[in-house]
Amino acid sequence: MNKLLSELLGTFTLVFAGTGAIVINEVSGGVIGHAGIALTFGLVVMAMIYTFGDVSGAHLNPAVTLAFAAAKRFAWKDVPGFIGAQIGGACLASVVLRLLFPTNAKLGATLPAGGAMQSFVLEVILTAILMLTILRVSSGAKEKGITAGIAVGGVIAMEAMFAGPICGASMNPARSLAPALISGHLEHLWIYLAAPTLGALLAVPVCFGVRDPGCCGGQCGSAADSNSQSS
Repeated sequence: MNKLLSELLGTFTLVFAGTGAIVINEVSGGVIGHAGIALTFGLVVMAMIYTFGDVSGAHLNPAVTLAFAAAKRFAWKDVPGFIGAQIGGACLASVVLRLLFPTNAKLGATLPAGGAMQSFVLEVILTAILMLTILRVSSGAKEKGITAGIAVGGVIAMEAMFAGPICGASMNPARSLAPALISGHLEHLWIYLAAPTLGALLAVPVCFGVRDPGCCGGQCGSAADSNSQSS
């Protein structure tokens, strides 16, 4: 239960801060700005990795959980509980934002600026890059070493910075599902459920190709493993 609570609280914080930044940027007339929103997503993920990484691995993302299981670094039997906790935390965050900002129409829902397929392909590639980074700086399903949070948070901020204006740079089904459900903007939700999941799963065979012996299905032999403790 401590792992499930960790995932719920971590994903709540991610969605509350990340989509909250979008909402507050809208109601404040753009004070935060695009760069501020991108940095908020990266910083909150980094903070949650350091807060909950040693408890649950701080997946905070159903696509990440599925990819860890596909890489044989997380038990399939624990996948439904983790995904349920992540979605629950994300929905709770969107409910709180709805109560705080009742007139905001979208609550930070992820919507494509261009064509649907353009955003779909972008989300697949972005999530594959993110998941490959996660796989290479983690051990098993746990974030590893003092640099893991910086690496993962940095990739999220970087991808949100350049791709956010086109596809939203969700990379996370829970992050997109919650505001879509609470705001009622379901029209493009399929992109942000399918594309991140596909992208994360595609990262697994890529990781197999560059892995050290024994990486997946056991302890990852990446450079991050030189650290003595997981965080």
